[in-house]
Amino acid sequence: MSRFDEIIDRRGTDSYKWDTTAPGVTPVWVADMDFRTAPCIIEALKRRVEQGVFGYTAVPERYYRAIRHWFERRHGWIIDTDKIIYTPGVVPALSAIIKAMTRPGDKIICQTPAYNCFFSSIRNNGCILAANPLAGSEGEGFSIDYDNLENLASDPAAKLLILCNPHNPSGRVWTADELQRVADICLRHDMFVISDEIHCELTYPGHDYTPFATVAPEGLRWAACFSPSKAFNIAGLQIANILACNEDIMARIDRAVNDNEVCDVNPFGVIATVEAYENGAEWLDELRDYLWSNYQYLKNTFSILPQYPVAELQGTYLVWLNISASGMSADQLEALLEDRAAVRPASGSIYGSNDHLRINIACPRSVLANALDRMVPVLEAVSVVK
Repeated sequence: MSRFDEIIDRRGTDSYKWDTTAPGVTPVWVADMDFRTAPCIIEALKRRVEQGVFGYTAVPERYYRAIRHWFERRHGWIIDTDKIIYTPGVVPALSAIIKAMTRPGDKIICQTPAYNCFFSSIRNNGCILAANPLAGSEGEGFSIDYDNLENLASDPAAKLLILCNPHNPSGRVWTADELQRVADICLRHDMFVISDEIHCELTYPGHDYTPFATVAPEGLRWAACFSPSKAFNIAGLQIANILACNEDIMARIDRAVNDNEVCDVNPFGVIATVEAYENGAEWLDELRDYLWSNYQYLKNTFSILPQYPVAELQGTYLVWLNISASGMSADQLEALLEDRAAVRPASGSIYGSNDHLRINIACPRSVLANALDRMVPVLEAVSVVK
């Protein structure tokens, strides 16, 4: 039995995922996992709690050293830690970078469908979304529409591109060649690039994460955002990092981080990051194997419903399901599944697609199996394509 098979009752713990979902309904929507984090993190946090004093935190050199060694060992990326800015999360980081590098009225490009907070960060900074829909499909695989990206980037009003690497919600892990093409287009048009790499540790066989920084050509302005929060299930500890391409960009972003008052982090996030990067590798590798097996289970389950294509999962733990065969909108089908199957997936509408659902598979296998068993007959019953 895997450690990830343990069922942990999260109701009544003020869990956003579970306690905002109706009793009796299984939530597979919010992107957090139903697994305990790595034991090394739990033990380190216990030691800190026992001290009993929770004042302001000075981020130590050990924190930066842990980040540097982790990315060098795991990904061959040698990080200049002098260019790291810590923040309480990737979304605050994203908003601060947009504030630093754009003005209200500027256009911001992102590949859609996209993580919904990209849209709100663009809107809240007074900017305009320039959507570049992914090409391809679940069957043939999703890809970036480079011709349209070139066209959008050539607009003088377009100042910035948000890249999700790996991509949420499609599950694509961009290759080095794909990232290079994006970087070259952005360099030609003097576009600033934000690369959200929060899911970078969650990739599967045959698909390796490539840090955008390692393919960015000389002269391209960029910033990358990353955090251990998704991979180690510590999002509630609120910690993330920004890496900027040079000192000038770093100073502008640091100013915006301070202007937005997202410049302080809590002691637990710092401790968890250090423990994750120093001692969490074995746990993470076990997790990735378990998630991959969950995906295989889901794919096998949906093999009896070929009219509902499942996107290839190369990274993240979020499965992108095409529901066009239902003849219903994503919002309608989400509500129907909650009502009739007692399962709550995420409607694709918030990510920019009315014909998809997003399913979080980061839960014990028995929970996933039970949820899928309830979903399948409902999906089969409403299918207008047999």
